[in-house]
Amino acid sequence: MLTPVIQLYQKAYSGLSKNSWYLSLVMFINRSGTMVVPFMSIYTIQQLHFTIVQSGWVMAFFGIGAISGAFIGGKLTDKIGFYDIQVGALLIGGILFLILGYQHTFISVSIGTFILSICNESFRPANSTAIAHYSNDENKTRSYSLNRLATNLGWAFGGGLGGLLASFNYHLLFWVDGCTNIFAALLLLKLMPRSRIIKTVKAVSSDMISSSAYRDGVYLVFILLSTLFATCFFQFFIMQPVFYKIQWHFNERFIGFLLALNGILIVLIEMVLIHKLEGKRNPLTYITAGIIVAGASFALLNLLPHTVWVALLVVVMITLGEILSMPFMNSFWISRTNNKNRGEYAALYSMSWSAAQIIAPALGSQVIAHGGFNLLWWVLGSVCLFTATGYYFLKKFIHRDKKVAILTD
Repeated sequence: MLTPVIQLYQKAYSGLSKNSWYLSLVMFINRSGTMVVPFMSIYTIQQLHFTIVQSGWVMAFFGIGAISGAFIGGKLTDKIGFYDIQVGALLIGGILFLILGYQHTFISVSIGTFILSICNESFRPANSTAIAHYSNDENKTRSYSLNRLATNLGWAFGGGLGGLLASFNYHLLFWVDGCTNIFAALLLLKLMPRSRIIKTVKAVSSDMISSSAYRDGVYLVFILLSTLFATCFFQFFIMQPVFYKIQWHFNERFIGFLLALNGILIVLIEMVLIHKLEGKRNPLTYITAGIIVAGASFALLNLLPHTVWVALLVVVMITLGEILSMPFMNSFWISRTNNKNRGEYAALYSMSWSAAQIIAPALGSQVIAHGGFNLLWWVLGSVCLFTATGYYFLKKFIHRDKKVAILTD
């Protein structure tokens, strides 16, 4: 007889479509090879002998390409379909990784990085649209959580393997990243043949309303708030490790463990927690609560003593905030879409996170330069509180708007 804990995990992972599992497997393979970007700055400085400024520009081109790629990917997904965009982005992206490994000048690396980033990020809106297509109202949040789990496992595996390969030869990173992209595309073609996919895509009624994400005022406010939160959240990976090293004098091994703990907790509890919460309350309620918890974790860095246990508590809190907010962010944007505009909505959501990746290091470094780490944690806590308040009032506005619509009808 299964124990209650095993039964709980079984229920959390049951009821998802076969194609949702296939998409998550493809995502895991793809993210397991993600090792060029995390080591790009070190590679360009140590191996190609770029200046720090040139290396920064390369990463800036990657960020700009990511935003452009998400926009283009969303448009193409609505016009062509999520299947072809995913396969094409993975195949072409894999080839571009191999080509980029043979570029050695600042101009060629910058151009190659920009084009590669456009191709790579065009995959995200298509993948998000596919997950939405193969889920229903009862399991859509869990379907995205499964995809997040695959992404986190892939990142953890790819980061560790990338560090090992880089110690031998940086050029191996480009080959592994490129080959895993190509393998993920071939796996998608094998598991989900195109002929079968075309038959399962629902026909879209010609009179279906196809509102643009860029004219949806509620969604644009949601995106602005998401960008603010993402900018705060990325400091966990960008500035917190530096803070732990410089201010709290933790060694690199323990700092690495703290970062890994985030992924471990997601794998262990996210699906179970989402299974318990999904459908019980408005997604914006969970998003608000998650952002408050994450913001409180930043404030605790100023309020509690500099100990190992406090660092562990902060990781647990920010991970809980992530688990409560991010899966339900996906639920919210999906709820505002239909088959004709889902790619555009997915693109705008991806673009908000890509923009935050560019803003976060610049903002964090400037705040630290003017007021130190203490000021940074107070700013992040305050921004999270502002963002959570924004989501709270957004929920109130939507609820009131629905009431007015019902009374009008």
